[in-house]
Amino acid sequence: MRDLGAGFGYLVKGQRWAAGHGRSLGVGLLPGLITLVMYVGALVGLAYGADDFVDWATPFADGWSSPWLGLFRGFLAALVFVLGLFLAVISFTAVTLLVGQPFYEKLSGDVDRAESGGEAPESGLPLWRELWISARDSLRILVRVALYGILLFGLGFVPVIGQSVIPAIGFCVTGFFLAEELTAVALQRRGMELRPRLALLRSRRLMVLGFGVPLALAFVVPLVAVFLMPGAVAGATLMVRDLLGESADSDSDSGDDGDGDGDGVGEANGSGRVVGAGQGSVRIPESP
Repeated sequence: MRDLGAGFGYLVKGQRWAAGHGRSLGVGLLPGLITLVMYVGALVGLAYGADDFVDWATPFADGWSSPWLGLFRGFLAALVFVLGLFLAVISFTAVTLLVGQPFYEKLSGDVDRAESGGEAPESGLPLWRELWISARDSLRILVRVALYGILLFGLGFVPVIGQSVIPAIGFCVTGFFLAEELTAVALQRRGMELRPRLALLRSRRLMVLGFGVPLALAFVVPLVAVFLMPGAVAGATLMVRDLLGESADSDSDSGDDGDGDGDGVGEANGSGRVVGAGQGSVRIPESP
């Protein structure tokens, strides 16, 4: 439970950091505004087209009497829109990060420099390569999310749990992958690929959920998502520093005396395995 509170704390700290750095906040808002316009148009189209899609997909119900036909198709149309909204919440972050990659890279680096006294890990890759890696990993995440979404969509028809447990699980899944997309900005600068990133986040799953689930709930409102994105990137960077043992709080919790190797990338608490190379190498703590 302590990790849940810590994750939420990093979300709050990130918003405070962005609010205290007006220039970074202003630049960080631009990608979200561009993406918002696209997604609002897509969701409006889905809202108007969901009924026609359901009518086309359920020809067997054409002969049903009223009110069962209207109730059945209305329920399915609502589920289609909810599924679209679920995918929009996840993909909004991925698309916004892709559109705003240079802006968010700089914002995340500014957070690292502010926290470490001027040092910030850099991938050393050209911008086109970073964009390619970001797009590729985002697509992989979206495929996973789509599979989870289809599964949860089907389970939504199960009486009782479909209207209670399944939505809660859905927000947990959404929150986890939102956190993955946001922490990827800082972790990619440290040379960490998708698989090790997921292993790192799973090692502190409750902290990740404490950060991601409240954000997922807030991101249901697209306009809110735009204004929270810069702070979310900042908070995710702060959380990454904790996960990798680079933050002062994490060092004190682990009893570290402050001695390091001087390369600007700290070791994680306890034993673990190293991934990456050179300046981007990091140590992933083993799950307890």
